Amino acid sequence: METEKQRISELCTAFRLGGINNGIKTLIAEAEQQEMGYVKFLSQLLETEAAYRSVKDLNKREKAAWLPQMSNLNHYRTDSEAEISPSRLKQLRELNWLDQLFNIVLMGPSGTGKTYLAAGLCRDAVKAGYNAYFRRMDDLVNMLKTKDFVKTQQVEYKRLLKANLLVIDDIMLFPLEKNIAISFFNFINQIYESTSIIITTNKKPSDWSKQLDDEVIATALLDRLLYHCEVINFNGESYRLKNRKTIFEGS
Repeated sequence: METEKQRISELCTAFRLGGINNGIKTLIAEAEQQEMGYVKFLSQLLETEAAYRSVKDLNKREKAAWLPQMSNLNHYRTDSEAEISPSRLKQLRELNWLDQLFNIVLMGPSGTGKTYLAAGLCRDAVKAGYNAYFRRMDDLVNMLKTKDFVKTQQVEYKRLLKANLLVIDDIMLFPLEKNIAISFFNFINQIYESTSIIITTNKKPSDWSKQLDDEVIATALLDRLLYHCEVINFNGESYRLKNRKTIFEGS
């Protein structure tokens, strides 16, 4: 019996059935105890493998997403001062806009919760089975600069081209060199018809031409991002400044 179990384990390894391999001893013991039929036992084996692969796939997609630590919308503020009402937050989290290839622009001052909401929606999309990625603008700039001669950046570029959702955090925070501005436009031009895009920015669209130093590129870029788009404006004081901590006691 032990020899047969060992052989099963070896076959599971050969066929990459990690879920069955990890749980085979428990599953066999339960089957013997319950005098389980062949069909039910086989069904449990396959369900165990399916659950294992689902968790493994989720972990892989979460790792590739590069989500920031604060990205769980279950803890998102829904009080009277929140920028998004509970009903609108619920609609956003249903992700229907993603299936319709809508974009979302989160615009407003730093520290008002734009990144938190964007990252949280990205996390929801990952958990729902989408290929969703969170990237800061400087991540994309670095990728565009080096993708032609750095293999890992080539892989990153191809990965993002196939995204269902791409979050670009702090877009236009810094001016872009002309060649990078062109590369960024070409990248967006390749994905905007097949990928939903969320951007966070503290720059008004009218300021983008200054950051790109090219009104034509700025106009073309905005045309693609805003075609199917929901713009959400954030206002108020920075949450980080309002809740900043002090090193002095009694302050």
